[in-house]
Formats: sequence, C-alpha cells, structure tokens
Amino acid sequence: MAYRVLGRAGPPQPRRARRLLFAFTLSLSCTYLCYSLLCCCDDLGQSRLLGAPRCLRGPSAGGQKLLQKSRPCDLPGPTPSEPSAPGAPAAAVPAPRLSGSNHSGSPKLGTKRLPQALIVGVKKGGTRAVLEFIRVHPDVRALGTEPHFFDRNYGRGLDWYRSLMPRTLESQITLEKTPSYFVTQEAPRRIFNMSRDTKLIVVVRNPVTRAISDYTQTLSKKPDIPTFEGLSFRNRTLGVVDVSWNAIRIGMYVLHLESWLRYFPLAQIHFVSGERLITDPAGEMGRVQDFLGIKRFITDKHFYFNKTKGFPCLKKTESSLLPRCLGKSKGRTHVQIDPEVIDQLREFYRPYNIKFYETVGQDFRWE
Repeated sequence: MAYRVLGRAGPPQPRRARRLLFAFTLSLSCTYLCYSLLCCCDDLGQSRLLGAPRCLRGPSAGGQKLLQKSRPCDLPGPTPSEPSAPGAPAAAVPAPRLSGSNHSGSPKLGTKRLPQALIVGVKKGGTRAVLEFIRVHPDVRALGTEPHFFDRNYGRGLDWYRSLMPRTLESQITLEKTPSYFVTQEAPRRIFNMSRDTKLIVVVRNPVTRAISDYTQTLSKKPDIPTFEGLSFRNRTLGVVDVSWNAIRIGMYVLHLESWLRYFPLAQIHFVSGERLITDPAGEMGRVQDFLGIKRFITDKHFYFNKTKGFPCLKKTESSLLPRCLGKSKGRTHVQIDPEVIDQLREFYRPYNIKFYETVGQDFRWE
C-alpha cells in the first residue's frame, strides 16, 4: 500500500494555470459587459434605468471588441448639491441655455438682476434724454418704463422689481429711471437696503425753468388749473412763495439731497446739468460714462441738433433706420410767464442754489 506524503504542494502545471487565468478574465469581462449594458447612455447622456448620467470608462482589453459598438456619453461635472470629493480635480459645469429674444430681436443672453445704477431725478430735468442716450451704450441695459418701485410699489418686493429688469451679462450694467425718487423721503433708505453700492444719477436744471416746464406739462393734461403765478405764491405782493406746491418744492434741490447724503457718499452721486445736456450732450454723457465705469462709447458722432425741438437727437445707427428723438411731450413750448414773476422766483431759489453748489462742488450758473 502506497502512502501519500503530506507536504507542500508543488506549482500547478502550466496548462492548468492558463485555463484558470482564461476563466477569470472571461468572467470579469462578462461582468463588466453586463454592468455597461445596464448603464448605457441614451441620446441625452442619461441612464434609462438608473436615471442618472453614466458613461463607459475605458473597458479592459478582453471586453474591448464587445463594447466598441456601445455609445459613450459625456462625463458630467459635479453639481452644486453634489460637490466633488476632496482632492479630486474640478470638472467644468456646462453653462445654462437661455432662449427668447432681447430688445433687438436677437437671442436672450444673461440674467435679470437688480439695477446697479439708478437715475433718481429730477422730474423735467432731462432724465428721459439721459436714459435714451445711455441706452446706446453696449455695456448698459436699461428699463424703458418708470417702475416707481421705491416710492409707489415697494410693497411688491424685490423679486417683483427684479422681474421687470432686462437681461444682462456679467459685464453689463442694469439701469432704471424714476425721477420722483429724488423727492421721496423713504427712497434713499430703501435703495441703500437693496445695495449700498448703487450708483445714483441726478439730472438737475435751473429750478425756475424746471417749474415752468412742470406746469406746462400739467396744463396740457388739466387745462382748468390755476395760473402759474397763482400756484407759485401765497402772497405775490409780499413775495411769499408757496413751497407746498410740488413744482416749486422739487427745485429746492439741496433740501432733498440731505436725505440722500445720510445713506450715500457724495462720490456715489453724479449730477448731470440739464442745460449742458442740450448744448454739449457728448460732454455730459462722457462724464456719465466715466461715473458708471464704462468706456466712452457715446461721442459727438451719435448726436445732431434738432432745431424744431430745440435739443439734440440721436443719429441713425446700424440698428435703427431713422434718427431717434424724444417724444412729442419733450421740447414743447413753455407757457409765457410774467418776467417779474421769474425774477421773484430766482431770488427765492438763490440761497438754495448757492448751498447746493457748495454741497456738490459744482457751479451750475443758474443766476
């Protein structure tokens, strides 16, 4: 009887080793193939079965031929809710697609943002002209209508306000105009609460001329209102001006400015001369562009003087077939006012004007 000696088994025969290696490789390849087929991507790069993006990542040599017909999908980057693991390389996140059209009819680009700059005043000072002129600039997108958010519609909330804004790119400025903000007591605090970095533009004009223009506009809508002289004075003989009349009170610029300076430094407020806007529109708009921190794109080549209206208009551009002037309500002939009344009002405004010049460091030469 032969006894088997217990001990260390010798190495397997070469043929047997090759068979074991082949079986192991085949098993691994089949497993990988099954997993890949379960997770193959559809046309949108998402798994039909698992509901999440899956891709074929470098199959082994044994399964390469079987998998070569399988379609790989793009590798997705990490989403904001699923950050990549520490130490892993960051993957690029595709930019969102936007559809629709902007004011020029081209595809919409950008995002609706709260305005970084506001034209806050003053009524009948030339705010519409500044708005229309600055909209020519490619780095500015402005709301065409007056939303009156910070005076009449504040209760609607910032989300409502933002929804009104045009879409802008990161490199563009969002701007809106409502000239009644300047004389609204609550407006400075509300704007500050939105953003303390908001840039403010105030278009001012000789307060006497501004008051007459204001009255002329009101008269066109309400022909039965009292005369300009009757509304301007409590006692004309004594020269007592009625400061409760809004057309007079708006022109007391320095009083309204005090409210703004409680929240914003003077460097954040730019004052445009309504008079120079007519005689030198390119110069005034150049200073506006400097204040906004954008290049001087709007120059003399954009303007021509309309003798009928008495103020500058925009020339024809590549995107416009006709020159663009302000509407019929702009440049209307003012009502005739007794020169003595004008002199009395000039004397009334003189101390307010001087204080305004000193505060803003600019002489508008209204005397």
